[in-house]
Amino acid sequence: MKLIIQIPCYNEEKTLELAYNDLPKHIDGIDTIEYLIINDGSKDKTVAKARELGFHHIISFKQNKGLAKGFMAGIDACLHLGADIIVNTDADNQYCGADIEKIVRPILENKADIVIGERPIDETEHFSWKKKKFQHLGSWVVRVASNTDIPDAPSGFRAYSRDAALRLNVVNEYTYTLETIIQAGHNKTAMTSVPIRTNPETRPSRLFSSMWRYMKRSSTVITRSFVMYKPLKFFGTIGSVMFILGLVLGIRFLVYMFMGDGGGHIQSLILTAVLLMMGFQTIAIGLLGDTIAANRKILEDVQYRVRKADCDKVNNGEYNRDKK
Repeated sequence: MKLIIQIPCYNEEKTLELAYNDLPKHIDGIDTIEYLIINDGSKDKTVAKARELGFHHIISFKQNKGLAKGFMAGIDACLHLGADIIVNTDADNQYCGADIEKIVRPILENKADIVIGERPIDETEHFSWKKKKFQHLGSWVVRVASNTDIPDAPSGFRAYSRDAALRLNVVNEYTYTLETIIQAGHNKTAMTSVPIRTNPETRPSRLFSSMWRYMKRSSTVITRSFVMYKPLKFFGTIGSVMFILGLVLGIRFLVYMFMGDGGGHIQSLILTAVLLMMGFQTIAIGLLGDTIAANRKILEDVQYRVRKADCDKVNNGEYNRDKK
């Protein structure tokens, strides 16, 4: 059983050693533990520091591509390196390294394929009152959108089984945390969370540079992901509301007309026609989106099989034999 711990990095020269020293060297049930960093276009000496510390694998981007792309590059590399379990953690040592054993345990015991660390948000001193409330609100929205019970959706401290990692897709360029939960919920992937500890803050969060900016971008990610995986529910709800409003106004106009006062309510008749047409068109968009979503599901299954075959071929050394 091979575990690879991946750490996305962007200018983490000062905190990387602290995070590295906190990583576990042995976990019962794991034969091999390796460490990997994704250098997301760092301008400092992050890569040199990683080599000095003894990281087994280093992936480097020439320029900053963002957390989502860095995460997926790490996942792809870990799969090709033969990882059976992949753990993602932060380079600022936000999460307690000893808790890696806790988040891989449900996978080792075959109880889950994705495990997300639940931070003690209300007890975290460096989180402002506003940030705590928005964290809870965001997690609740993701739970509704994904039909899951994950209490801390933005947590980046998580573990994936090999099978779950092979099915991952992230299309937004901001963060992987929210979209992957909605995707996993849609795919009925076995997912759970475990309570974890956090360390004192070593630097300000780069994802939270502005609370309102973070909320805006996160809400966009959630909405887009929900529309991608449940378009009929999204557009069908909106279309049904407009259609029902149109019917109500239409019935109201008929009542006035039978009472002999229809001439003074022509505006209601026009609005009725507009709402009915808009409602019908929106529901039609939902049906079309549902067809596209069904095709996406087929493509995801094909992608999973291609990825699995590709990674298995690399891990079995068949590429080398092919070259010979």
